[in-house]
Amino acid sequence: MKITSFKDMYVAELQELCSVEDQLAVALARMAEIASHPSLKDAFGRHHRETIVQGERLKSLLRMHGGDPLEHTDQAMQALIRETAKMVSLLPDDNLRDAGLLASAQKLEHYEIAAYGSAAALAGQLNLRDDQRLLHDSLEEERHCDTLLTALAKGEINQDALVA
Repeated sequence: MKITSFKDMYVAELQELCSVEDQLAVALARMAEIASHPSLKDAFGRHHRETIVQGERLKSLLRMHGGDPLEHTDQAMQALIRETAKMVSLLPDDNLRDAGLLASAQKLEHYEIAAYGSAAALAGQLNLRDDQRLLHDSLEEERHCDTLLTALAKGEINQDALVA
């Protein structure tokens, strides 16, 4: 897709976000399988389900604007997921692996937060208030997930890894 207008740029951002959510849904399911701590498994499982809903929201927005959700593959998310896999392979201890998974998950969350913030700002500039509200809803869900992951890190996961 050649970008020739601000609106095209917005649609490209939505396509990027679709790719991010699709890739993340697969990664979160895998991370939930790998995690050993029940709270972390649960957090990854909940975020996996939320990610699927967010992806559907994005696809609905894209359809309204004539965009193809499969047109773009986000390479930054691919790289972050590859780094997560590399981290997991380096950590044979369950407690250390859980801490590594959690750290990687927060990097993924921060990328999503940035992407949703950018897309919501573009929607606002285009006066697409319904789009902006939906994107802001997803942004707030991502921030909430990040807060939960931070609480897990501080409260349980990193403490267990510290003594591993």
